[in-house]
Amino acid sequence: MSDSITTFFEAWGMSDDAPRAEAIAAAFTADGTYADPRSPEALSGPAAIAGYVNMFSAGAPGWTAKVVNLSTIGNSHRATVAFGGMGPDGKEMVQHGQYFADMDGDKIARMIGFVGTGAPE
Repeated sequence: MSDSITTFFEAWGMSDDAPRAEAIAAAFTADGTYADPRSPEALSGPAAIAGYVNMFSAGAPGWTAKVVNLSTIGNSHRATVAFGGMGPDGKEMVQHGQYFADMDGDKIARMIGFVGTGAPE
């Protein structure tokens, strides 16, 4: 499993902004990019990515993100991530996402995320 990908998603569950930013900086290259359906655009650089993840953490306190499956071909990875926490109805809930990452050495150079796992309905 790619340590950088695991580190990045573990950062989503951190409660403090500073350690979260440090973890994201350790996971991404200096010019690494990130995009998902909820990001306003492709985000560039660890500081911008950390700012986006900070918004998630503030809006979903106590939620965590865990890599539950990872496939690798060369320098490219596909990660299935489980986001879990207390829903608005007071019940535990889990949402899955599918993320594709291109690596530069041991750091993420580019990551793109999608809601769901792509399973046919």
